[in-house]
Amino acid sequence: MVDVCDIQVMKPLLAQHGFHFSKAKGQNFLIAPWVPRSIAEDAGVDESAGVLEIGPGIGPLTQQLCLRAGKVCAVELDSRLKPILDLTVGEFSNLEILWEDVLKLDVPALVKEKFPGLRPMACANLPYYITSPILTALLEADCFDSVTVMVQKEVAQRIAAAPGSADYGAFSVFCQYYAQPELLFDVPAHCFLPQPKVTSAVISLRTYRERPWKVDNEKTFFRLVRASFAMRRKKLSNGLASGFPELGKIGAAEVITAAGFDANVRGETLGIPEFARIAAEIDKRTGGQRR
Repeated sequence: MVDVCDIQVMKPLLAQHGFHFSKAKGQNFLIAPWVPRSIAEDAGVDESAGVLEIGPGIGPLTQQLCLRAGKVCAVELDSRLKPILDLTVGEFSNLEILWEDVLKLDVPALVKEKFPGLRPMACANLPYYITSPILTALLEADCFDSVTVMVQKEVAQRIAAAPGSADYGAFSVFCQYYAQPELLFDVPAHCFLPQPKVTSAVISLRTYRERPWKVDNEKTFFRLVRASFAMRRKKLSNGLASGFPELGKIGAAEVITAAGFDANVRGETLGIPEFARIAAEIDKRTGGQRR
C-alpha cells in the first residue's frame, strides 16, 4: 500500500502526473498518518459499515476506511486525481469512486443503492470554504448513523456549542437538531503541507434515531432560528418581528409570552426544545406552511 502521508513518496508521484494542489479547492497535503487512522477508528468504522467519503483527495483517509469498512463509496469532484487514486487506493475491491459534485447528488438514493445491508456512515476531510453546504446536505439527507468530519476548529466548536455561549448560533442549532456532536481531537496545522493558517478539528455527529423533541413544522422552526440569531444581541421579540413580519411587534411579544418565556429573553440563550415551543406558538397564530 502506498504511504500517502509520506511526502518523499508522494511528491515525485504527483509531479509525474503534473498534479498541483489547488488553493481555490482548499486542497492540502496530509503528512501525519495518525490523523486518517484516528478518524476511521474514532468514527467506529468496521465491516458492518458502508461509508460515503466526500473528497478523498489523494486517498489518505480512503485507505484507512477501506481497511475497515464493508464498502466505501468516495465522491470526488476533481477528476485530475484519477491517476493518483488509481495508484493509492486502486487495490481495494470494496471501494467505488464517483467523479461527481456531492451537492448535485441525491444522497439518500445513493446511500440506499450503494450500501444495502450495511450501516451507512459519512466521513470527510472537508475543505474550509465548503464545509457548511456539505455538512448541511449530509445531515438533511437524514440517512446516516453518523457523520464524522475534519473541519476548521472554530467551525467544530460552533457546531458543538451550548446555548448561551459565544460560539452558539443558528448553525449550532441546525446541526444539533439532527445529531449529537462530539469533538474528537484537534489536528495542528503542521500536519498538512502547505500548512493552513488555522487549526483543524475532527467532530463526530451521531444522528438521532428518534429526536428527543417534537417539531411539527420544520419550516417554521428553522425560520425562527435564523430570525433569532439575525439580531443575537437584541431581545428575541425584535428578531421575531423582523423574521415574521406577519406577526408584527405586538404579535411577536405575545408569542414569546404564550410559550412561557420572559418578554426580554434573547434567542442565543434558548435550546432546541425552547425554540420548538415558540415555533408551535407561531404556527398557532399564522397557520404556518409545512416544509
